[in-house]
Amino acid sequence: MTPESLFMGAMILLFLSATLTMIRMLIGPTIPDRVVALDALTTTTAGAMVLYGAITEQAVIIDVALVYAVLSYIATLYIARYLVKKKVGLA
Repeated sequence: MTPESLFMGAMILLFLSATLTMIRMLIGPTIPDRVVALDALTTTTAGAMVLYGAITEQAVIIDVALVYAVLSYIATLYIARYLVKKKVGLA
């Protein structure tokens, strides 16, 4: 297998994962489910960015992906904190 075919296979799997995650985010029964789906979607996007940066040998894309992942993590923490304060989606 060539590196290009491996890259395309990995990108197809990441796209499938992002599609399924987007469906969960849109129809998720509760708000916490949607927040977790959003976090998974941003993680998948960061993974795709790292994969693309590795294939094209552009380190700056990998750096951007790392910053994006950290900001996504911080945003998820703030959303979770907000939901706990408002007691949204708690049983």
